[in-house]
Amino acid sequence: MPESDTGGVRSVQRAVDLLALFDPEHPSRSVRELTDATGLPKSTVVRLVHTLEQCGLLWSRGNGHLVPGTGLLRWAELAGRTWRLPEEALRRLADLSEASGGETVSVFVRQHDTRVCIARHEGTRSLRHVVHVGTELPLWSGAASHVLLSCSDRADVAAVAAGASDDDWAGLLWERTRRAAAGGMAVSHGEREPGVSGVAAPVLAGPSGRLTAALALGGPTTRFTDEAVAHFAPALLETARALTTLDCIGGSA
Repeated sequence: MPESDTGGVRSVQRAVDLLALFDPEHPSRSVRELTDATGLPKSTVVRLVHTLEQCGLLWSRGNGHLVPGTGLLRWAELAGRTWRLPEEALRRLADLSEASGGETVSVFVRQHDTRVCIARHEGTRSLRHVVHVGTELPLWSGAASHVLLSCSDRADVAAVAAGASDDDWAGLLWERTRRAAAGGMAVSHGEREPGVSGVAAPVLAGPSGRLTAALALGGPTTRFTDEAVAHFAPALLETARALTTLDCIGGSA
């Protein structure tokens, strides 16, 4: 890649990283906060901020703080329309939660080395698994990750496993993804967080059959016994097949 192209890609990545620092806990940021968080020279941050302001992606409040810009409103609306599941799909998630005895249902898609929750139906149990739409979780752990990696080659799985602190995780993750591929579903206990379990099944992209998402039930390990999982499985698999038929992940063509 030519040097100028490399520099351009680096600038784009830095701008994206800057925008990623704004979240519900940090709806506004000062240039100093952005500089401290990125470790970039202040002059670089000021230049990036100016460019993002010109594009409408950041807005200066005039008090030294910046907020997400008005240019993001159109993209936010478009993303909301694209990724919101149709009512029939949402009804299926609710039915699955009821069939599982009130566990939380989530739909995840892969984004590089993370999995992102794009839809959920919150369970009715007092003690329940809470994952908000838009939340990014590590791809190296959890039943949904096993499913999302079930079509990946060993090198890809090993690269994802590098994010874990366990040196032996690459081999374990590979075994679990192969088990998910062979069995059509996955079960995990305490991989990401002690006491939290999950069971997941693949959602395919309609006629193409491409793996597009993982449908998951999550909750306390004490409620995800072998007997309970066996009870969940038929409804989970049926719901995954229904979402495949609806072919609604990431909008419609």
